[in-house]
Amino acid sequence: MHRKALAFIEAGKWDQAHRLVQDEGDKLSCLIHAYLHREEGDMPNAAYWYRRAGETLPDNSLPEELARLQSLCNGQ
Repeated sequence: MHRKALAFIEAGKWDQAHRLVQDEGDKLSCLIHAYLHREEGDMPNAAYWYRRAGETLPDNSLPEELARLQSLCNGQ
């Protein structure tokens, strides 16, 4: 499911990616959810989802964060 969500993000299919992760509570789903809200510019919502994942809002670029998420997904 995480790989599929990340593939949707890469394809510019935000809604499909969001639907996959919005009801999940695991750390990677929360991080992907946070990324999606960051991408749309909803920083308060993004910060909420990073907190749900046990992290703070990162100071990296969106491409850097996407690469980090892909690396986390591949490490599972």
